[in-house]
Amino acid sequence: KYRIKKQGFITVLGQILFLGFAKLLRLSSKNRITQLLNSKNIKLEPIPETKISFISSVNSKVCRNLLKGTSADFILVNGTRIISSKTLNSTSKKFVNIHAGITPKYRGVHGGYWSLAEQDFDNNGTTLHYIDEGVDTGDIIAQTLISPSKKDNFTTYPLLQQIKGLELLIHHSNSILTDEKGYSRRDLPSKQWFHPTIWGYLFRRINNGVK
Repeated sequence: KYRIKKQGFITVLGQILFLGFAKLLRLSSKNRITQLLNSKNIKLEPIPETKISFISSVNSKVCRNLLKGTSADFILVNGTRIISSKTLNSTSKKFVNIHAGITPKYRGVHGGYWSLAEQDFDNNGTTLHYIDEGVDTGDIIAQTLISPSKKDNFTTYPLLQQIKGLELLIHHSNSILTDEKGYSRRDLPSKQWFHPTIWGYLFRRINNGVK
């Protein structure tokens, strides 16, 4: 409902159709995904359920109570809905996000794809940043670029970004633990991106070769 109000019914319909197509695209990319995981010796072993707390929403009271009681040094966020100020303020711990895009130019989703679609190769990468009440507007801890090959597409760009993001997290973990401040980039415009439509994706793939 929020997207329809913000973007219009036709656009949202195109996005829904594209998400169905993206599932097929992911199936066709199975070998490339395995290759990328093996190249970094990443194991997709399931986390034991005894270490998982299942909640209905990141903004629920249950989640806030979990955060209040955590002994973690910081809260690592990946792939969740917008976190409310009430949840962010429920703990003194910092919230850190691995974002698939170079902020502030590629806030929102699919920053790897959109930067290629815009032929903005100098801003095709990953951002490690603190979370504030905006959409990917928190202070930046570090950023790095990715180098997609012809084997990559919409479904593998995020994996390339995630791998780079984890490397950033490891490299800059001490900065987070010592409470070092982040920085803002004022040399880039700020824009929030959404899912592509099926017709927009096909147009860019056929005309620009952006998969």
